[in-house]
Amino acid sequence: KVMETLADNGNGNYANIDSVNEAERVLVKEAGATLVTVAKDVKFQVAFDPKQVESYRLIGYENRRLAARDFDDDTKDAGEVGAGHSVTALYELKLAPQDPEVDLLEKADILKSGQLATVRLRYKQPDADESQLMDVPVNKASQPLADASSDQQWAAAVTAFGLRLRGELSAKQGSNSQISDLLQP
Repeated sequence: KVMETLADNGNGNYANIDSVNEAERVLVKEAGATLVTVAKDVKFQVAFDPKQVESYRLIGYENRRLAARDFDDDTKDAGEVGAGHSVTALYELKLAPQDPEVDLLEKADILKSGQLATVRLRYKQPDADESQLMDVPVNKASQPLADASSDQQWAAAVTAFGLRLRGELSAKQGSNSQISDLLQP
């Protein structure tokens, strides 16, 4: 907790090194990502299409959330991204029921665009004080978890296990054996 607080307030990184393999990963393979900042004060917002998404929640990031009004405020401190870093945000979605009474033209427009959400990303160059904005559309595409990449399956398994530890996931929603199966190569 102390290391996380220091890293957050000092725009740094921290790691818990508990094995030789972890030391090699953090200090050799990923050292460049922590030493070279490619973007600072990185913030993102996701806007879901309310016709397609009834409700949602961001899983994790409880201690890093900013108020919506702070997204455009360049004086608000946010996270740094280093060379080779990646950030994953997982959302739990409850899709909106498809109303058969919806006007066919309106429904055709939704299907044509296929856009489920827009991700808004705001960041500053390492030597800049003014942020840049990027909007990225998220198209509606679904596939069974079994067909997802091994990285996506791993992320889903770790998230499910974390939710299980918090008491937010029942065995009916995901059993230990289902979580374990996702972790197998």
